[in-house]
Amino acid sequence: MKTILYFCVVLLLVAGTIIGCSSRNPDGVTTVTIAGWQSNTNENQLLEQVFKKFEAENPKIKVKHEVINDQYMDVIKTRLIGDAAPDVFYLDAFEAPLLMKYDVLSPLSPDIKANFSLADFEAPLLNAFKYKDQIYGLPKDFSTLALFYNKKAFQEVGLNQPPKTWEELRKYSKKLTIDKNHDGKIEQYGFGITPDLSRQYFMIKAYGGKLVDKNGNCAFDTPEALKGLQLVIEQYRIDKTSAQPSDVGASSGSEMFGQGKAAMVIEGSWAIPFLKDTFPNIDFATAEVPTVNGKKGTMAYTVAYVMNKQTKHKDAAWKLISYLTGKQGMKTWAKEGLALPSRKSVLSELGYNKNRLYAPFVAGAAYGTIWQAGKNLPIIVTQFNNQFISALIGEQPLQSAMKKAEATANREIEAAS
Repeated sequence: MKTILYFCVVLLLVAGTIIGCSSRNPDGVTTVTIAGWQSNTNENQLLEQVFKKFEAENPKIKVKHEVINDQYMDVIKTRLIGDAAPDVFYLDAFEAPLLMKYDVLSPLSPDIKANFSLADFEAPLLNAFKYKDQIYGLPKDFSTLALFYNKKAFQEVGLNQPPKTWEELRKYSKKLTIDKNHDGKIEQYGFGITPDLSRQYFMIKAYGGKLVDKNGNCAFDTPEALKGLQLVIEQYRIDKTSAQPSDVGASSGSEMFGQGKAAMVIEGSWAIPFLKDTFPNIDFATAEVPTVNGKKGTMAYTVAYVMNKQTKHKDAAWKLISYLTGKQGMKTWAKEGLALPSRKSVLSELGYNKNRLYAPFVAGAAYGTIWQAGKNLPIIVTQFNNQFISALIGEQPLQSAMKKAEATANREIEAAS
């Protein structure tokens, strides 16, 4: 919270004096800096290919690419406050409301021409970067969540298709939870969970619950919100057929699944190349997340390219953004499958919508809950996660935990306003 407060206060004081870090050489070549993180080395190599093609088509523009994997947003915010902010940088939808509100991004709307085809983007992804009728970012990719299931584990207990509803998922989990020696030591849980708000938000919405109210304050301590979360708690504490990664010595749901310690998990599309590379012997399939309360639901995560408002070379920065988010540029780097391209035409051309592993993620884009809920979301996340995990492991009832989380978050939000 202190980081956010410091960022906001200082931005208001220095907004007019920030200087972008692009440069022009004596030979008339403009250098545009772009910053982002790196999921793996393949992603970086593909991006470098795109930059080379861009430079070949735009000989008066050079691209300087910087990878920031440690505390990415803290670094970006610090540089925005100072004089070393990149011209173009990645921005997660989670963080976008704060930066759009404090006017440190350049609106892209004036530069977007009719032939750029905004209609080709998935609308919810594009809307995540809109503020006061202006577009501040163009989504480069997205992922939703889908159900991963171990085909061999299913066959061993007589299951031949994925669960369609949450009730079925719980029944499946009981069959798939294996205690081979009957000594209370479970070798395989039916379901692996990640007890983080970024994964549980759609469960809050399943029965009509809300994460925040119209003023941006916490609003998840309601019977509707608790009903969806209670399903997660009951499966963990009463059924005892689900586990967190930390319960089985894993660092993530993907790893837990790959190690065979959970027969089902709900993960993003990034898990597909991870599992293929790290656990090549596992035979798995994917399906849409089972319905909850008769409703389809999942999470949707997206990242955009945005422009520093104080860049000295907006034309060159726009050319880079439009190239990276254009059909050809997007197609070049989106082949790896770590995340899905945000243009519908590129999704189709690369065959993701027909690929059995990726199709459930593509389908989820139409109804997924964008991981975004206003500028106060970082505060809300911290308080929710602390208290939800406490309820999950039985330290307190869920309602008491959410009441504490909401009250503490709202006090912090009020103090920050």
